[in-house]
Amino acid sequence: MESKRDQWGSKVGFILAAVGSAVGLGNIWRFPYLVYENGGGAFLVPYFFAIFTAGIPLLILEYGMGHKFRGSTPLAMARANKKWEWLGWWPSISAFFILGYYSMILSWAMKYFTLSFSKGWGNDPNTFFYDDFLRLTDSPFNFGGLIWPILIGIVLVWGISWFICYRGVKGGIEKLNKVLLPTLIAIMVIIVVRGVTLEGATLGLNKLFTPDWSKVMEPKVWIAAYGQVFYSLSLAMGIMMTYSSYLPKKTDINNSAFMTGFANCGFEFLCAIGVFAILGFMATSQGVPVEEVVSSGIGLAFIVFPKVFTVMGSWGTILGCLFFACLVFAGLTSCVSLVEAVASAIIDKTGWDRKKVVTGICITGLLVSGTFASGAGLYLLDIMDNFINCYGIVVVGLLEAIVIGWIIKPEVIRNHTNKTSYFRIGKWWDFTVKFITPAILAYMLISNFVTEIKTPYGGYNLPEIFAYGWSVIGLGIIGSLLISKKPWKNKAIESFDESEELKEEVV
Repeated sequence: MESKRDQWGSKVGFILAAVGSAVGLGNIWRFPYLVYENGGGAFLVPYFFAIFTAGIPLLILEYGMGHKFRGSTPLAMARANKKWEWLGWWPSISAFFILGYYSMILSWAMKYFTLSFSKGWGNDPNTFFYDDFLRLTDSPFNFGGLIWPILIGIVLVWGISWFICYRGVKGGIEKLNKVLLPTLIAIMVIIVVRGVTLEGATLGLNKLFTPDWSKVMEPKVWIAAYGQVFYSLSLAMGIMMTYSSYLPKKTDINNSAFMTGFANCGFEFLCAIGVFAILGFMATSQGVPVEEVVSSGIGLAFIVFPKVFTVMGSWGTILGCLFFACLVFAGLTSCVSLVEAVASAIIDKTGWDRKKVVTGICITGLLVSGTFASGAGLYLLDIMDNFINCYGIVVVGLLEAIVIGWIIKPEVIRNHTNKTSYFRIGKWWDFTVKFITPAILAYMLISNFVTEIKTPYGGYNLPEIFAYGWSVIGLGIIGSLLISKKPWKNKAIESFDESEELKEEVV
């Protein structure tokens, strides 16, 4: 089984794929707003602190686990400690749910890319988006009819993901990222260069980066910084362990983690400059303060920016096409990494052929995603995304840190990564994994839960939250426990115990 495992063609290919997975929609539409909302330039203090005390240490942890135990997340966890195999399946199941709604957002972006050429959203992008395009119903339980333009886009997204993952790690995922990631960065550079030369751009940038030092003392600002670093690096999603398992045995793990962390961070800053320069222009052209045009998430991408592109004339058409192409490319690299995280886990467990597994996942995923191509799609996305991020991913990250920090022992992973890396990490990493990361993630989890109890998320009622929120978390846990009871094909765990890898450790 070991000899048949796919491998990256080069270290650059791995780094590009890891960065491609990390760079997603959150970098473009979430990070700029977080900086603005949480103290501007002052937010960079908790943000960089979070990168060094959670982002990079957890990347080293996940890269080290995948590389040392040569398997997808469930196999790596099972080889490290059989009792914790289920913890590897939970993020794989969550990844599948994320694909359901992520493919819908990509479908929107594809449609808006085509609309950019004629500014087909009209003079009222808000009404167009909610009423004409999404045909949003009045409740998450009212699905309305099937929305064909969205469904066609979802089919396209799954088709591309299938084509790339079907071709394997080196022939598919690596090639895709070598093309899409540099293209994505080039497009964002063009948007930024044009953005900062617009009238009023400095107004937006001043609003973004002017430090409000009083905010640094607020706990919620630190939670926001850790949350952003955690989510944007694709941690605890089953992706990074899987990707690192395809690396050759002699690979600089430590350096790769730093490179991935800083590349993702650099792209976030690039996006923030471009977004706020354009928002500054919008505020100036309308004669309103920047606060009135600032938005985050879906509202920024599909309502605020189309308004900007409408008033920009021919440059609006160009920037509109580039912006939505950016969303599509950033989303596709993340989508492919999620499909691979699920596929690799199933291939390792069952020994089935990659092509059959990828085909099965994409067909099943397409059927599940079809639910989102309805009038209730936005509600489903909103509730599921909140619960998977706030509970699923945070709990997996917390348990990963506890299991590796206190049961498997961090020095086991540190010694392994140091053996293959140009520069060694010291015992500070052990301390971070054992104490700092679990403490922060536990605090995030408790504060999310307390907020949820006080005020149910998004003003939804309890049946809606249980149907699309807590049920997804429950399915993740129950599903992972049930799958972990099944035996591994080809005795994957037993065969590894006698491998050269562990013999080296004993010596």
